[in-house]
Amino acid sequence: MPDTVLYNRPIKNPEINIWMAFPAIESFGMSSLGYMSIVKTLDMRADYFVEKIFTDTKNTQLLPSQVDVMGFSVSFEIDFLGMFSILDKYSIPLKSAERNENHPLIFGGGPVLTANPEPFCEFFDFIIVGDAENIDKNVIDVIKENKTLSKTEILQKLSELKGIYVPSLTVYTEKEGVKNKDGSDFSVEKISSQLSNCITTPVLSDKSFFSNTYVIEIVRGCPQRCAFCIASYLNLPYRYCDSDKIIESIDEGLKHTNKIALLGALITAHPEFDKICEHILKRKEDIPDLELSVSSLRADSISPLIIKTLTACGQKHSTIAIEAGSERLRKLINKNLTEKQIFETVKTAYENGLSGLKIYAMIGHPTETQEDIDELVALAKKLKSSFKTFDLTFSFSTFVPKAHTPFQFCEREATKQLEKKYEYLKKEFHKLGVKIRTSSVKWDYWQALLSRADRRICDYLIDVYRSGANLGAFKQSYKKMHEDNLLPDSDIFALKNHALEEILPWDFIKLQPSKQALIAEYKRLLA
Repeated sequence: MPDTVLYNRPIKNPEINIWMAFPAIESFGMSSLGYMSIVKTLDMRADYFVEKIFTDTKNTQLLPSQVDVMGFSVSFEIDFLGMFSILDKYSIPLKSAERNENHPLIFGGGPVLTANPEPFCEFFDFIIVGDAENIDKNVIDVIKENKTLSKTEILQKLSELKGIYVPSLTVYTEKEGVKNKDGSDFSVEKISSQLSNCITTPVLSDKSFFSNTYVIEIVRGCPQRCAFCIASYLNLPYRYCDSDKIIESIDEGLKHTNKIALLGALITAHPEFDKICEHILKRKEDIPDLELSVSSLRADSISPLIIKTLTACGQKHSTIAIEAGSERLRKLINKNLTEKQIFETVKTAYENGLSGLKIYAMIGHPTETQEDIDELVALAKKLKSSFKTFDLTFSFSTFVPKAHTPFQFCEREATKQLEKKYEYLKKEFHKLGVKIRTSSVKWDYWQALLSRADRRICDYLIDVYRSGANLGAFKQSYKKMHEDNLLPDSDIFALKNHALEEILPWDFIKLQPSKQALIAEYKRLLA
């Protein structure tokens, strides 16, 4: 079935050719609302020709030599592998410094590059820091209007724009961080846009991972501010769409499909979420096969109405995040959720028609003890005994310190210690008959390294890619470069705690709250 484009594409008279690349397969890219909304923004311009590119793209309308600018949407640290694959396929050098005037300008954007662009900075000519809703007027027009200039001259003009980082104009030292080449202070201010209109699916496709689903972003960020959560801190201030506009978007989507999804870090924090649910239930009367899916629910704000709306629209399972098993730890990480509230949430879900819940939690939090782990087991035991026929699954990951959060300074536990905790939890949960899923501690280790490293690892990432891009390649490539004195011990990036006064690789990215505010919050929580 052909894709359904839900916006009016103008007749093209292109002055600039753009490849918008997603560093994964097409089904994932077509389901990425952020990526597809940027594609729509660019495609609605008559003077732009825009083509979508994925790792599994076989044929393109444009030749690489015809492309003026190429952008990558980077949502996860591991996306560099997909990006390298795409660049290799079209014979574009991986490093910016190795490209010439005949290659397109390569840029990147997305949460990973906004938080800490340094591990990836040598692969981009420029990086967009923050929201990219106005990418056409703020970035592409500057390139279009200066096409006759050299790349160096274009990049100089782009560097003068708010939120644009041109790595080649800077230098980095471990002691001083990122500076201008003349040694003067350097900073980039994050772009933050209003969520005045809902961001919605621009193209319905059966090739999407969420086939023919109309996705609506109803909130951005999260008001809870868990101390480890980059999704919360990177998207401050917390914003939400007007409920009437959300309802209009739901009605628009239902003209084209029976599948609606509501997107946001914490959708039930929307002050009028019950009103939105009531409208969906009303529309369900007209459209009996209406399907609704939502992202994670907030455990202390789930109402019978919310659960009834989900079950009426075909959702049998949902997800809540408790983050830690003990109230002491939940308070410390700023997840102010009591055991009583957790029980009330499960009870509400159970009594109003859900078949089960996935309960997300994390181990390895700062100050975590065996007693905290035991309380996690005790909580699972109480829930299991209270709701015997309810399908409960606990899903665990390990704490990864993230840039621009209060816990960016914190130490990460050693891999062997975390693996022992997982083994203990698996054994105890097996005794209880409660399902458990765990992340790979070893992969989490390398994610932590990618999250907090600096530009010294750029060559390492290329070596990982060339060496097979598996777990062994991450380990062996690093070992080799460390032995050659090209990189410090990997634990320094992945595990080490940072002194509060230490200059961090990402300190030049200026956003709110400031580093001083993060330090104050860190001290408050760990007091």
